[in-house]
Amino acid sequence: MFGEKQCRIMSRELTVEVARVTEVAALASARWWGKGDKISADGAATAAMRAMFDTINVQGTVVIGEGEMDEAPMLYIGEKVGNGKDKDCMEVDIAVDPLEGTNLVAKGMTGAITTVAIAPKGCLLHAPDMYMDKIAAGPRCKGKIHLDKSVTDNVRAVAAALDKEVQDVTVVVMDRPRHEAIIAELRQCGARIRLITEGDVSPAVATAIDDSGVDMMIGIGGAPEGVLAAAALRSMGGEFMGRLWPENDAEKERASEMLNGDPLKLLRMEDLVKTEDVIFAATGVTDGELLKGVRFYGDVATTHTIVMRGETGTIRFLETQHRLDRKPGHIKKILQVPTE
Repeated sequence: MFGEKQCRIMSRELTVEVARVTEVAALASARWWGKGDKISADGAATAAMRAMFDTINVQGTVVIGEGEMDEAPMLYIGEKVGNGKDKDCMEVDIAVDPLEGTNLVAKGMTGAITTVAIAPKGCLLHAPDMYMDKIAAGPRCKGKIHLDKSVTDNVRAVAAALDKEVQDVTVVVMDRPRHEAIIAELRQCGARIRLITEGDVSPAVATAIDDSGVDMMIGIGGAPEGVLAAAALRSMGGEFMGRLWPENDAEKERASEMLNGDPLKLLRMEDLVKTEDVIFAATGVTDGELLKGVRFYGDVATTHTIVMRGETGTIRFLETQHRLDRKPGHIKKILQVPTE
């Protein structure tokens, strides 16, 4: 589907480069753990991520980022990143969430991560900044769940696929008033519920990890995060479906334009991520069911990262030790927290 140039660029070597991006963003934001300042935590992650992208030999365009150009100073939608200057360098789409769980970091809570997905140009849906109704599960549930089925039917399908009793199926739902009906039905059918306060990429990915303790994720969250989750689950052989959930006429019109007149089109993984030639990486900032958080030991820090290459289906967990005193000067500056 893609030419030789593209296959060469989307290589296993690039997976390590993408992991370095999320690692440095995690190190930077973790400096703000428990300090009650989510804006600075997000800003540090964004600055670190952008600095690392500038070391990678790609011509990248941010298609999912921190917002439109007039809303974000860096990693905004449409921003060009990467240091690839020669014409043989492949153009890629980049989706980022520099810090999923800004409040989690600010409050010293679990579950915050930094994430990146990268694919050849034109292969990631440019999801608008609105809500999306979503459902996600792991490889054994592929083809067994559906966004248009009832919550009960989906839980029973997951239980059958995983050879579990319904009462042993764990479903992650964001703790929001809009999910009261979902939560009530889950309790009625007997499933276990794990309520989260924010950040649904991590639990969506966790559904594809056997020992994560998460079997299914369901509910309404951000559409950009839906693309990131789909990129991971496509690489892992899992299942993901979504449907945009516009809240007003302006959002409905934008969704309609994007989806050829059908704002409520069912979006499968192939609609969100149009190729298996995708790389996804996430690094833990605070401890969660998927990844351990950053640890600092003086001038040494450790990170825990998951990185995957969709073309081969390879999934790696990287535990990395960083010598902070040996980082380049501009990275050192980002990793420091101002004392005044």
